[in-house]
Amino acid sequence: MRHARPEDLDRIEPLLAEVRALGVLKEKTRGCFYLKSKGFLHFHEDPKGMFADIEDDRIQVDDPEGAAQLLARVAALAGGGRRRA
Repeated sequence: MRHARPEDLDRIEPLLAEVRALGVLKEKTRGCFYLKSKGFLHFHEDPKGMFADIEDDRIQVDDPEGAAQLLARVAALAGGGRRRA
């Protein structure tokens, strides 16, 4: 499984935009999000699809259920609400 390249991230740009809009994580490079100073979320591509590594979990995000699960995890960091970092 390799880290997602720019063309891989292009395919999930709407999801990336939603993660950014939650305002909880800081995106240091495209697709690599940090919580405070710790790496928290990044993406991988393999023949089975696009995956997010969030904390110690791996979630397939190129299906609606996985994308929703990822967004719920990020939103939970803000106590379920939206806030700007």
